[in-house]
Amino acid sequence: MIGSIPLIVVPFVLYNMGLVGLFGGEADPWAQVLFSIRMMSGGTWSMTLGDLMVLIGLFFLFIEIMKSTRTSNASVIDHLLSTFVFVAFLVEFLLVPGAAHSVFFTLMMIALVDVLAGFSVSIRSAGRDVNFR
Repeated sequence: MIGSIPLIVVPFVLYNMGLVGLFGGEADPWAQVLFSIRMMSGGTWSMTLGDLMVLIGLFFLFIEIMKSTRTSNASVIDHLLSTFVFVAFLVEFLLVPGAAHSVFFTLMMIALVDVLAGFSVSIRSAGRDVNFR
């Protein structure tokens, strides 16, 4: 049952932790620069907390897509829970002022891709499991 918990909920929880001020009391904690690297070209590349959140979301999206290739009864529960996570993202985006941010919107789109890819991959892989005699 623990394997059915959608991992996309991790960026959702982390974002909400940032909203309550756990990542700094700044007006926009997602613009906080974590580190900068001077490039050979002379430019400077900076990683912000918002960039890190998107990378975490993409990492968990990859794992969720790998999980969606399983064909079992638990995959139905996994897809249902992923849908609930997307709905939670959508409701928070529409109703919470702090969620009206491009980082949160990107995380919400990652959750939508998780739902759509999960159903699509499951349907395709289930179709290959059917044997006609």
